[in-house]
Amino acid sequence: MKKAIRGAVTSLVFMVLVAMAARITFAWDEARKIPPGVLAIVPFQQETGNIAYSLAQGQGFGSVFRTDTGPTAWLAPVYPVLIARIFKIFGTFTTTAFFAAVFLNILFSSAACVPVFFAGKRIGGLGVASLAAWLWAFFPGAIMMPFEWIWDTSLSALLSATILWATLALAESGRVFNWCGYGLLWGFALMTNPALGTLLPFFLGWLARRGRQAYCGLGESRLRWKRVLMAAGVAILCCVPWTIRNYTTFHRFIPLRSNLPFELWLGNNDIFDEHARNGRKVITRTEETRRYAQLGETAYMQEKWQFAISFMASHSGLELRLAERKFAAFWSGVESPSRTFRETDSNLVRGILLSSLLTAAGAFAGVLVLWRSRSAITFPLAVFPLIFPCLYYVTHADLRYRHPIDPVLCVLTAIAAASAWELVRARKHMGAGAETERAAGGAGPP
Repeated sequence: MKKAIRGAVTSLVFMVLVAMAARITFAWDEARKIPPGVLAIVPFQQETGNIAYSLAQGQGFGSVFRTDTGPTAWLAPVYPVLIARIFKIFGTFTTTAFFAAVFLNILFSSAACVPVFFAGKRIGGLGVASLAAWLWAFFPGAIMMPFEWIWDTSLSALLSATILWATLALAESGRVFNWCGYGLLWGFALMTNPALGTLLPFFLGWLARRGRQAYCGLGESRLRWKRVLMAAGVAILCCVPWTIRNYTTFHRFIPLRSNLPFELWLGNNDIFDEHARNGRKVITRTEETRRYAQLGETAYMQEKWQFAISFMASHSGLELRLAERKFAAFWSGVESPSRTFRETDSNLVRGILLSSLLTAAGAFAGVLVLWRSRSAITFPLAVFPLIFPCLYYVTHADLRYRHPIDPVLCVLTAIAAASAWELVRARKHMGAGAETERAAGGAGPP
């Protein structure tokens, strides 16, 4: 019986199936509470759905606000194209299309168990691998996100976990094919969620340095650098067609996305200044759609950039307070987690808050464990919680923006839990040994 239980607990196939069952159950339970007409339309009333609609109608990658405003580079192309294909197959704004999109997200989210498991196995063995994969399988945010957001969020989580696994594996590989595949993986990730690109230079730098430490010969070190540059080149080449399209369309250099000025302004504007004269108290979609249509995307983004930079330069003290609020929102999902936990009557909200805070604490504890043990893989794991969130501390944050790194946070939490368990076992063993010595000493002659 013990052997059977252990086999089930450490079975990757079983983990993936359980993860999928948990996500399908949540989606089914939520969907039956919402009228079909709402499910068919409301989840697609955002940038991804609007661009996918434009693509499905044969109008190209544009109309980010679902009005005929022409081409856009607001989002990277991969996920809107996927949703557009779903519209083509299952109909535009239908409940069938919605459930198809949700099921696709569920597949992405459940499949993330695989890289989480193998990354954890490389780091800490089967115990860490199994614990990390089970944490991800039952992670409340991961169960909820495929249904709640028809966005690249679940796919980005799969990609970040796969990038970690591939990076750890590539550190021991000298095959050109593997390095080219690594570049393709990064290229696909950049075309899905450009925010993941903040990690790319750190991973490539670590791989180059790791190779220099592993090989003593100068020739081997140079060869390692060539492989790193080759992987970077492949990743860039994957993005070149999209960048050329953006330059041809907008007559300016837009490597991946154009909406950074808008996101920066959204988190840094007069709404946050209680003493601002004639400041707006709310940002409405209708007003922003009208302004966007009036100016066009290029001028609109330039205006938002100027507004945001001017606000940040003139409100340095407020910016620090806003950064604190964004920090809390990124790691817990809300700006005041303790107050929200007390005031909410939803067990789901409480579960999401607790799991988010526990994995945040567990992730930083895991980084500390690796650092204290002088592990060679501390750096690539640490960049996820230390580097990736910085963009959102400056712009604006919520739980959805953190989700791409949640699988890695589960790995780090599993590392911290395994280390704590080993420490407890060691202390018990030492205590048992001391008791045995005392007993043996008492049984001897006076």
